[in-house]
Amino acid sequence: MNRKIITTNDGSVTIHIEDWNESYHSKHGAIQEAYHVFIKNGLDLFSEEAAILEIGFGTGLNAFITYLEHNKRKLKINYVGVEAYPVSVEEISQLNYVSQLDADQYKTIFDRMHESAWDKPTTIDETFSLTKRQQFFQDIKDENTFDLIYFDAFGFRVQPELWDEAIFEKMFKALKPNGILVTYACRTSIKKAMLASGFKVEKLPGAPGKREMLRALK
Repeated sequence: MNRKIITTNDGSVTIHIEDWNESYHSKHGAIQEAYHVFIKNGLDLFSEEAAILEIGFGTGLNAFITYLEHNKRKLKINYVGVEAYPVSVEEISQLNYVSQLDADQYKTIFDRMHESAWDKPTTIDETFSLTKRQQFFQDIKDENTFDLIYFDAFGFRVQPELWDEAIFEKMFKALKPNGILVTYACRTSIKKAMLASGFKVEKLPGAPGKREMLRALK
C-alpha cells in the first residue's frame, strides 16, 4: 500500500496510508492525541509502576512519550508493544517526535527503541523495559499480565475485525484485576463489544478534533 509522511496540525508527523485514507495518528495532532488519550487518561492513574501493553507499536510515539513521562514521575515501566507490520527504517528516519517534544537529550533513547531486536526484552534504562512483539493482535494470549493497555489499532472503518468482542476478550484476559484499557475510539459497537467482554466502560472527552474516547476497567 502507498504510504507517506504527513504533518499533523500540532506540527508532529504521522504515516498516512493513502489506499485506506487512514493515518497512524490523528491528523489534528499526533502528539496531542497521544498525550490526551494514553497519558492523561491512562498513565496518569499510576503513581509507582505499570506494566503496559500497546496494541499497535507503530511509530513508537506512545512508547517514547511514556518514557519521557516515566522519567519525570519516577515510575517503573515494563512496556510491551505489539505490531504485526513494523515501520520501515526509512520512515523512522523521517519522524520528528524528538524535536517536537523538545527531547533532543533523549534522541538515543528513541533510536534504541527502534533499533532494539523484536521479540526480546530490552533494558532502555534501569526503570524502563521494552519488548517489541511482532505479532497479530488475534494471537495475543497474555493472562493477568498488564496494568494498562494502550489500544491504538487502526480505525474501525478500515479494520473492524480489530474492534470486535473476540479481541476485547483477549484484552480483558491480558489485564490484571482493576486493569485499565484506553483508546481514542468511541463507537457504540466498540463500547458494546467491551461490555460483552466483561469491561466496565466510560466515555471521556476526546483528543482535539474528536468529541469522545473510551476507557474500560476490568
